[in-house]
Amino acid sequence: MERELLISREAIKKRVKELAEQISFDYEGKEPILIGILNGVVFFFADLVREMNIPIKMDFIRAASYGSEKESSGKVRVTKDVEIPVQGKSVVLIEDIVDSGLTLSHIAKNLESKGAESLRICALIDKAERRNIDVSIDYCGFKIEEGFLVGYGLDYDEKYRYLPDISILK
Repeated sequence: MERELLISREAIKKRVKELAEQISFDYEGKEPILIGILNGVVFFFADLVREMNIPIKMDFIRAASYGSEKESSGKVRVTKDVEIPVQGKSVVLIEDIVDSGLTLSHIAKNLESKGAESLRICALIDKAERRNIDVSIDYCGFKIEEGFLVGYGLDYDEKYRYLPDISILK
């Protein structure tokens, strides 16, 4: 399949550094728990954490949604939950791409039910035009209108995650 470069590795690196600086500033004097949503977030999460200058705790969560490719069933199941207690803690949920909002909304509610003191969301890519459920993104890397994106953790059928840039799959 053909790919068209959308966001270069240099632009990604610059924006990740800016996001890390903003989160570090907002949580100065605190030790937030950063929770990455697997699998696509791995590269973004690692780069973001390495650019931060505050102490953090980190954990991961994985969720699966069921339904056909064209229509979601609206059901999300957590297949790997957080292991660090979040009760009374500041949590930053880290996601690679937010489109429908279904999975992210479910995970956010899950963490809030566990008693997180505060919950903010950081997403590398915001595809708001695909949103079915309203979710508020506190730290946004890039707003993208359309296109199927691959690279820097984003995949198509588990392919292309390794690419250092983000491209539109044609």
